[in-house]
Amino acid sequence: MIRKAFVMSVNPGAEAEYERRHNPIWSELEEVLRAHGISSYTIFMHPETRQLFAYAEVENEISWRSIAETMVCRRWWNSIAKLMPHHGDGSPHAVDLKEVFHLGASWTDWIHAYPHCAQCV
Repeated sequence: MIRKAFVMSVNPGAEAEYERRHNPIWSELEEVLRAHGISSYTIFMHPETRQLFAYAEVENEISWRSIAETMVCRRWWNSIAKLMPHHGDGSPHAVDLKEVFHLGASWTDWIHAYPHCAQCV
């Protein structure tokens, strides 16, 4: 699993609409994300700066990049383009972040969280 993190921003006054459109996202967009190996995707918004921090767990880089080629993703970008800074193709301005630290759950943490599964190992 690959962890991706990036930052974007929301235009002034568009915070509530941006949040509304993500709760929930289109079911067809969720299907595309899952079909492309996205197991987790979270976006946080800083309330004062309108900066968005996005975090996703993906199977591989090729699948991650290929999401942008789908018609559903392109339609999504067009639907939210007026809410945030974006490129000419509608894709949001995003800056990838470099991972410098990660603390994941250990095997023993997993066994303690799911004791009924210990017998399966």
